[in-house]
Amino acid sequence: MSEADSRPAYEREVVLRQYQQHLNSGFAKLARIVNMPMEVRSEGNLVYNETGEAFLDCGGYSVFLLGHRHPAVTQAVRAQLDRHALTTRVLLSPELGEAAASLAGIAPAGLDYVCFTNSGAEAVEVGLKLARLNGRRRVISTHGGFHGKTLGALSVTGRAHFQEPFLPLLPDVEFVPYGDVTAIAAALDRTYGGACVILEPVQGENGVIIPPSGYLTEVRGLCSSHGALLILDEIQTGLGRLGFWWGADREGVVPDILLCGKVLSGGIMPLGAAITTAELFAGINNDPFLHSSTFAGNPLAMAAVKATIETIKREDIVARAGRLGQTILDSLRAILAECCPSLVVEVRGLGLLIGVEFSQDHIAADFIYELLRRKVILSNSLNASRVARLTPPALLDGDDLAWLFDAVRGAATALQKRYAVAPSEG
Repeated sequence: MSEADSRPAYEREVVLRQYQQHLNSGFAKLARIVNMPMEVRSEGNLVYNETGEAFLDCGGYSVFLLGHRHPAVTQAVRAQLDRHALTTRVLLSPELGEAAASLAGIAPAGLDYVCFTNSGAEAVEVGLKLARLNGRRRVISTHGGFHGKTLGALSVTGRAHFQEPFLPLLPDVEFVPYGDVTAIAAALDRTYGGACVILEPVQGENGVIIPPSGYLTEVRGLCSSHGALLILDEIQTGLGRLGFWWGADREGVVPDILLCGKVLSGGIMPLGAAITTAELFAGINNDPFLHSSTFAGNPLAMAAVKATIETIKREDIVARAGRLGQTILDSLRAILAECCPSLVVEVRGLGLLIGVEFSQDHIAADFIYELLRRKVILSNSLNASRVARLTPPALLDGDDLAWLFDAVRGAATALQKRYAVAPSEG
């Protein structure tokens, strides 16, 4: 029996009705309007729909730096499943120890203790709890920053649209403009100690906003001089996505707490992690049950962590991401400047985190839709509706790039015909 023959037979209308009745009626309505395909299989850089059509995945919200179902990660998780899937939480877990050592081994110097979680948002929660555990109860975050939608993470996510329905959130959170060192200095001056700063090396969900050179270094210095903790949210930027192991490495910065996720899963298992120093982790070392989670650090996820880190090293993924990202960025700029120059504000990026900012929200949405029609998947930006975002795998080959660039050219040409204003006569 072929792989196609062994696929489950999903009926689109049944799935849409299930979404409508049991998941989210608003999303179901949107899916009908745009004739959204179903995804039922994946391999490498491709996702397949229910009829076997292939889509080039350049989206996935930064998860699939190794593509889908990378053989090394898949094999490690499958072998672990055949051996031991979940722990009792009473006995020692060798997989947990190995994964923690692997992750600490690639973290910035001095970050030796790892707390695994089931998601990036949970990693943010751990980061905030560690700050409180160490006397830093006031939080300085940034406008446009995105750290998740659980209650604590939402409290430091810089978009009112997501926050307002759930007020009140955590107290003592102040937002300042991203990239503005003076604003952080002023906020720290007002805290009189007892603060932490949480920010991203590059704001992903805010439309790929890259801060001025030296920003992280100056923020690190301010935190140190004010006795504040620096929490770097590298859930989207870490583990090679930017062409560096960590966004912090661009300026040689060592945070007090480093948050990661997405790529850490290897495209197989949902998980995240907070990494910190022995000093900041002392409270949990002294009371091992002060923070715990039934499923966090499970053997399946830990097998994925270890295999993912080994694969990134073995296949030189960090350097490949840097080279490939520059190629894609240069080509996108050229194509869009040629095909729809009046509609594009800016094309920007670092490594394989790339944003295309359009002049209006609906044009960005149409760009994503036009690419989907051409079998290329992109992501929107949750805090910046005008920005279409590319977070492709580092394993795209020449044929994949030709597919991507042809699709971008076709989509941009369609947008130009639809929206460009003809020059006035006379």
